[in-house]
Amino acid sequence: MLIDWNNFTPWSALAGGGLIGLVAALLFLGFGRIAGISGILGSLLHEQSAEAGWRLAFLCGLLLAPGLWAAVAPDGLPLHTHTVDAPGGWAVLVAAGLLVGFGTRLANGCTSGHGVCGLARFSRRSLVAVLCFMGSGMATVFVSRHVIGA
Repeated sequence: MLIDWNNFTPWSALAGGGLIGLVAALLFLGFGRIAGISGILGSLLHEQSAEAGWRLAFLCGLLLAPGLWAAVAPDGLPLHTHTVDAPGGWAVLVAAGLLVGFGTRLANGCTSGHGVCGLARFSRRSLVAVLCFMGSGMATVFVSRHVIGA
């Protein structure tokens, strides 16, 4: 494995991880809610409730944050954009997105809900879910790189 030392940014990654943890803690302490993106989006799309405001604000923040970072970041800390050349093009990306959506419903949560919030609460269900997420990701990389050769 080779590390791209020129684009290795441990401090911004550490700061980003800290901010994710802080927001997850504030959302739990302030609203008693888990910062699971699939649950926030799913509830926003399927329920009409008084919680729609914070859910919409949370999702807008996720979408606007990279642009805001690019606007205010000093030249030494650029927003890294990488193009992804998926084998099969857009069809594979759409299929993968649908499978991920199906998986989040099957697991009753996504990587953010289980990985960040569930593990912090010592949830056994979240531990099993995260192990399945990680195992599936590792198997996918192994098959695509070493079996298929993509």
